[in-house]
Amino acid sequence: MLVNPFYLRDSTEMKTDPFSDILRFTRAEAISTGGFSAGGPWALRFPAPAKIKFFAIVKGHCWVHLDGEPSPLLFNTGDVGLLTAARAFTLSSEPGVEPVDAMEVFSGKKAVAIGNGQDFAHIGGHVLLDSTSGKLLRDVLPPWIHVPADTPQAINFRWMLQQLVDERKTPQPGGELASAQLAQLLFIQILRAHLNTTGPMPNGWLRALGEPRLAPALHLMHGDPAYPWQLEELARACAMSRTTFAARFRNAAGVAPLTYLSNWRMHLAERALREGSEPVASVAQALGYTSESAFSNAFKRVTGASPRSYRSSARKRASTPA
Repeated sequence: MLVNPFYLRDSTEMKTDPFSDILRFTRAEAISTGGFSAGGPWALRFPAPAKIKFFAIVKGHCWVHLDGEPSPLLFNTGDVGLLTAARAFTLSSEPGVEPVDAMEVFSGKKAVAIGNGQDFAHIGGHVLLDSTSGKLLRDVLPPWIHVPADTPQAINFRWMLQQLVDERKTPQPGGELASAQLAQLLFIQILRAHLNTTGPMPNGWLRALGEPRLAPALHLMHGDPAYPWQLEELARACAMSRTTFAARFRNAAGVAPLTYLSNWRMHLAERALREGSEPVASVAQALGYTSESAFSNAFKRVTGASPRSYRSSARKRASTPA
């Protein structure tokens, strides 16, 4: 069984879970960027973010009004939010308070006190994604996620939030790295909470990951994407019949199991062609294709371009000044 060397995976990672697999692939990196405290009436207007934003309320409450939503949402102490949509939004002590431009308030500052700063405290940050492969994660997330403090999933947030607050209050050696690691853990916990939601979730790989009965098949496909997995093998791993497994997988992922596998191979191929210098034939072999032509046909069917054309275009884009 061949393991794709272009994905930089060690053979000891064969049992890595698909969720971690995709987060690594998209290079999702959460960064804590600061926060603010407030007292009395206040409101801040934020522009549409270019990156995914996260924030947590560590004291008091605030109202969040996201453009495009019919009404503001109340966030209480311990609540955590993730904003993935490029929409402007307002945070306020109460609805109806005239907002001021947040960019002017925060210009050149990591922490700000509004009013007496005694009633409310907020910490936040953003999530960096790979400029190309990051689309794989961004496209399956809703415009915003709200995890209330009284939900079971929020229990894990409390320690992390307190540690982030402590790192900000009392600078210590390694504080920058510690804050980054805590922010990354917070981001993962938000996504886990979303996976465990009882609300409707659109078809896609994220919904499939939230299906425990599909987990064995996903582990197999991500553990060795080059192996020629058959529907019967994947169904057997999930203790289902072929028909039941295929229907359940399609209902969750939106595509058939072997189509999911083919699409994942193509994501790996795109990364290899963009960032590596290996011949197309080597990429094809590493992904389990018996010939370069078979790989090229599959790649063009999914991406609309041949491997060589895709590599050439990717290199031109990379060399073009922004």
